[in-house]
Amino acid sequence: MQTAVKKALVLGDGSWGTTLAILLCRNGIETTLWSAFPEQTEQLRANRENRPFLPGIVLPDEMLFSADPYSAAEGTDLVVSVVPTQYLRSAAARFEDALPGNMPIVTATKGLEIETFSTPSQILVNVLGERSVAVLTGPSHAEEVAHGLPASVVVASADDALAQRTQAAFSGNSFRVYTCGDPVGAEYASALKNVIAIAAGISDGLELGDNAKAALLTRGMLEMARFGAARGSQATTFFGLAGFGDLVTTCCSAHSRNRSVGEAIGRGETLEQILERMNMVAEGIWTTKALFGPEADLGGASLPIASEVHAILFEGKDPRSAVLDLMGRELAAEMDGITLEELA
Repeated sequence: MQTAVKKALVLGDGSWGTTLAILLCRNGIETTLWSAFPEQTEQLRANRENRPFLPGIVLPDEMLFSADPYSAAEGTDLVVSVVPTQYLRSAAARFEDALPGNMPIVTATKGLEIETFSTPSQILVNVLGERSVAVLTGPSHAEEVAHGLPASVVVASADDALAQRTQAAFSGNSFRVYTCGDPVGAEYASALKNVIAIAAGISDGLELGDNAKAALLTRGMLEMARFGAARGSQATTFFGLAGFGDLVTTCCSAHSRNRSVGEAIGRGETLEQILERMNMVAEGIWTTKALFGPEADLGGASLPIASEVHAILFEGKDPRSAVLDLMGRELAAEMDGITLEELA
């Protein structure tokens, strides 16, 4: 029997970090939400509402807030990191001396670091040292989960005890958590689905129809699985909640920031215009950049959809030309790059 989590610390006061802190509080776990900005901490404490990122949701009376790494970490037995990937390294460095070396960490961030091609868990271990890490991911828009609508996700870890402990800490009447032994695959799936979601949004913006979007999601799913298999993860992980489940939600939901970015691109806006008005992070933009950056290692996997998204976002390619290039690729068998053994 694993020791239950009694005190948790959530790093990152965005919509998802706030929602995860709410879930922990609802399950009777003493929870502190850490913000990198003291003024935001004061507003959270005074308003009992995260107005910039999760408006309309009343925060539990028992939720604590802090901008100080040392006081926030004191007595904690589980840390949940939800800091956006491109800011994670600097945020983690602030906890380098505050967190004990044996403190397990659950990462709920979805992305790849541009400069190093590292996943969030790799960044955390690189900065904070070797320790047990779990990946919490799946189809889970913060707005719905915070309102108590049903959702199911997966927690993946090489440490079975940590996975089960995290599963118990978050599971409740409206939030069901499954376990998985492939954290690498879960993390890659959660990152790449955002790239495909941008492509789905572009399809919506261009008004290409349901057939095109269905094909895009299906081919995008295989693209994600091929990448994962090439990087040493299990292809089956990509057909579960971390991959297929999250892909469907992110590509089809009005809540999806990544899909919305793509839709605006399809309607003629530039990436610069979109970034100027966004107050939240669309991880798919930077994951796309990381996939084709100087440190990228695709393991030989073919990523035609992601490649066209990169060309549209960062090379000024016309979205309709990208669609024609995808449709005009050399004809192939549907499951090229995925074997039955990998799906067994």
